Amino acid sequence: MACGAGCACLPFNPVENGLALFQNAYALETTDTLSHVKAMYYKKLEGTAIECELCPRHCLVTDLERGYCGVRENQGGEYYTLVHSRACAMNIDPIEKKPLFHFHPGTAAFSIATAGCNVNCKFCQNWDISQVRPEQVTNVELPPDEIVRICQARSVPTVAYTYSEPIVFYEYMHDTCVEGRKFGIKNVMITGGYIEKEPLKKIIPLMDAIKVDLKSYSQQYYEDVVNGELQPVLDALKIIHDDGMWLELVYLVVPTMNDSTKELTDLCRWVKTNLSDHVPIHFTRFHPTYLMTNLPPTPVKTLEKAYDIARQSGLKFPYIGNVPGHSAEHTYCPGCGELLIERLGFRINKINLKDGMCGKCGTHIPGVWS
Repeated sequence: MACGAGCACLPFNPVENGLALFQNAYALETTDTLSHVKAMYYKKLEGTAIECELCPRHCLVTDLERGYCGVRENQGGEYYTLVHSRACAMNIDPIEKKPLFHFHPGTAAFSIATAGCNVNCKFCQNWDISQVRPEQVTNVELPPDEIVRICQARSVPTVAYTYSEPIVFYEYMHDTCVEGRKFGIKNVMITGGYIEKEPLKKIIPLMDAIKVDLKSYSQQYYEDVVNGELQPVLDALKIIHDDGMWLELVYLVVPTMNDSTKELTDLCRWVKTNLSDHVPIHFTRFHPTYLMTNLPPTPVKTLEKAYDIARQSGLKFPYIGNVPGHSAEHTYCPGCGELLIERLGFRINKINLKDGMCGKCGTHIPGVWS
């Protein structure tokens, strides 16, 4: 799941989530109100069977069955998404909550999600929407033009596709991106990166930033804890970076599971060699939840070890997440060490950047600042 690292969503409540202020948004509760929009990225097989080509699972789906994600269904040999314009979670969040630290700091994002996911992380914070079928949650009919209207009415500059896994509501995300761009609305995808190359390359030009949750630098961990694969995620990271898209990484540090010095060192070396020493990486604190309640929260010393390894490996912008008040949640100039962006949790206290450069020494700070 995309947001196992501190991106918990709110349970659906029209008043708490502000939907009482949003015209044309109303709850849908019956299965016949699921969407019936043709899916992208599948091929027809013999008879009425199809093969999904959206993610590396390549689900083989027979008539009236669904793929692993539970939100895409074969109906008579055609594949349909059941969650287009069917949001089950939404909120206006600080962009820092995604977390994106080098993308328009201090601004807000209208965050949306549908049910479903193409992996099953045992530590998922939002399992109650990611690991269910769309008819098992309360949905709101929220088409792309209404999302844009909400952003305009509330002066929110960005839409974030988040909470569950936006790859499984790809068509909804795609169409919202297209609609938003007409009106200058920015788009960010918060994802686990478990996607095939062709759909990834098609969605990248519609995005303004992408944050990827890299769960581990171990295939065994992906098999045992995520129910996915490592290599397709690494491939996706290289595509995102090489295409010039602003990229940030989150690494949820799970005690005894993916926190060894060797794995952290290998991870940081891979990032520097295959991406860039300027890609921000957030080492985030684990809290027990879902199927992993047997482990304690990550010790702060472990997060500090990961941070130090990243700095020693040559990465310029490591961060510690889910520890409000820690000095490693700030941004520092890699040239002179000046404090450039001071944070407290999701709040910005200070910005010392001038046209994307350090306010003291003039060093260029990579990011999307204006």
